Amino acid sequence: MLTLHPAEGPESEEANFIDLTPEQLRAYIYLTRRAAPQPTPEEVVREAFEPQLVRIPAGEFLMGTREEDVDAIAQKYGIGRKYIEREVPRRKVLVEEFEIGKYPVTSFEYRAFVQDTDHEPPHHWEGDQYPEKLGDHPVVSVSWHDAVAYCEWLSEKTGKPYRLPSEAEWEKAARGTDGREFPWEDEWDESRCNTSEGGPGTTTPVGQYSPDGDSPYGVADMAGNVWAWCADWFQAYPDNRFQDKDYGEKFRVLRGGSWSNSRGHARCAYRHWNPPHNSHYNVGFRLVSPVSF
Repeated sequence: MLTLHPAEGPESEEANFIDLTPEQLRAYIYLTRRAAPQPTPEEVVREAFEPQLVRIPAGEFLMGTREEDVDAIAQKYGIGRKYIEREVPRRKVLVEEFEIGKYPVTSFEYRAFVQDTDHEPPHHWEGDQYPEKLGDHPVVSVSWHDAVAYCEWLSEKTGKPYRLPSEAEWEKAARGTDGREFPWEDEWDESRCNTSEGGPGTTTPVGQYSPDGDSPYGVADMAGNVWAWCADWFQAYPDNRFQDKDYGEKFRVLRGGSWSNSRGHARCAYRHWNPPHNSHYNVGFRLVSPVSF
């Protein structure tokens, strides 16, 4: 005898499919589905738009670059010395436990924000629609202010706080605790990420280079694909003796390199910047959330 067990409850009974007429069977299935718990609108939003998060443990890690390595790095990657000086010094930094998006925010995820708030979409979209077949690519052409607005919207929608990562959080999630050059190890490998050396010349779907290109914690796309906005102003590190006219509260930090940049920009320690109101075709963002709130 074929039987079906409906949701548990005082009226739950064993149903015999053989004895039911088609009309009774349809009614039974309908009532059984009605009895099952249904997700609330808030739960649906969390499932559809919240990022997949990776937990990064509390503790110290090696951040930055040793001053004695600056010349060798600049020569190896063909980057001006002054850009590597911005990474100095290497030091131990303590970071509290947090969660970070496994992937950059995608166009599909960002569209929900645009549609819900009437926020101005990226300039290359058609209204609130992203270009065809780019839903699983990182959203680009978003300013720092756009990224912050998205974090605030998602926090309100889900009841879980989201924000942009600090520089220290981003770098720890990218390189782990051992000071490695790239998320996977010290040696460059163009097959592990989307940069100008081996990429297709545009963005790629998030996670396309996983797991080979992931960080020690399993975070994807930390090298190449799109630059990621960080929360910080672009400032000199403590005890950095090099002067830079770009330091101050006028630029926000970018990390990770992009599809249009070379391998040297995809190094875990590399620092870049942009005015917070600017948006570019190779700049996106990802989210972090505190573990306890």
